[in-house]
Amino acid sequence: MKWLTASVLWTLFALTTMGVRADLTIEITQGVDNPTSIAVVPFAWQGAGTAPEDIAGVVDGDLARSGQFSPVGRSDMLGLPSSEPEIFYRDWRAIETEYLLIGRVSVAGQMRIEYELFDVLRQKKVHNGVETGPVNEARMLAHRVADAVYEKLTGIRGAFATRLLYVSVSRVPGGKDYARLTLADSDGARPIVLLESREPVLAPSWSPDGTQIAYVSFETGRPAIYRQHLATGQREQLTNFKGLNGSPAWSPDGNSMAMVLSKDGNPDIYLMNLSNKRLTRITRHYAIDTEPTWMPDGNSLLFTSDRGGRPQIYRYDLRNGNTERVTFEGVYNARARVAQDGRNVVLVHQQDGAFHIALLDLVTNRLQVLTSTELDESPSIAPNGSMVLYATKYADRGILAAVSVDGGVKFRLPAREGDVREPAWSPHMSR
Repeated sequence: MKWLTASVLWTLFALTTMGVRADLTIEITQGVDNPTSIAVVPFAWQGAGTAPEDIAGVVDGDLARSGQFSPVGRSDMLGLPSSEPEIFYRDWRAIETEYLLIGRVSVAGQMRIEYELFDVLRQKKVHNGVETGPVNEARMLAHRVADAVYEKLTGIRGAFATRLLYVSVSRVPGGKDYARLTLADSDGARPIVLLESREPVLAPSWSPDGTQIAYVSFETGRPAIYRQHLATGQREQLTNFKGLNGSPAWSPDGNSMAMVLSKDGNPDIYLMNLSNKRLTRITRHYAIDTEPTWMPDGNSLLFTSDRGGRPQIYRYDLRNGNTERVTFEGVYNARARVAQDGRNVVLVHQQDGAFHIALLDLVTNRLQVLTSTELDESPSIAPNGSMVLYATKYADRGILAAVSVDGGVKFRLPAREGDVREPAWSPHMSR
């Protein structure tokens, strides 16, 4: 087992920005009907040599992956404008382009990206902006441009400038599996291995400010919960009780963590005060209580329990200690994750013997099955509530896949090698 120190971590992070290497590839399998046509013209490079990153290419890929847009191929473009006077709208109308994005990239110490978005039919600029930052963060700057364009044209905050955690597992012939806890951009690029172990690594989760992560590692011979600071690489073991130590979930204010412990008998939900490590047991039942997740207001948690005979989702109210059942449709509902609106919950739902990802509306109690594959698990919802990332099986391998909350957009993120599981989508990242 090994982990990266801060200096090694961020050196590697800088190096990975020199290319677009990704452990995960993206295969869009379904998009919306009549997606918006947009031309993302290669951004003009205002410097010597070649640009350190194809900014327009990253933006183009982000918008295509959303399923909401159909980017114009570069070979179909009749011009490559980089400023407004160079735009000839007739050229873009001729290829049925609805929106046009142009930009310029320069470096003077930091990278500077200037961009402008135009409505082709109205022949009008509808948005412009500037992104600045370190050159080794060029891809993240490009993701921020894509976020701005996405929000302007859909009214929904973008989530491209976010990151993913996942566990990749590689099998050595005749040997033991290698588990790698990996951090990557939302498109799978710039992967960094945060932890490598011959023992299982499970349940990665993000702190609400995106600066820390928590996970379960078996490196001591039994499950234990760790937290790690991404900026420094510092790790801290939070638990190592006999029995089960699992399912860490940060509170919305970042001051406490829900977790599952069996140190007092059956698996129950506990809260740990992260400043003094004091534990508070909040469920006491002979059944198995597991997989806690917080409601955004911090006043209650959802969790999975088989106290009714089969796994279902329950809510525990921290203000009065009341517990109520939330799911009733189907014989199996588990691993709930809540959107920031506090209304939509994604979960694993069993239907006709198969396990799918479903969306539950807590207001209407309507449950909608989003996926059609059979072994779907570990859903994680984007911070803007638009997409759900989950683990599944494809071509006899464990992969990640994503589906929009309306089921209209789907794509796969298979790894170049090994199996991938346990995804966790970050919150919106601070600049």
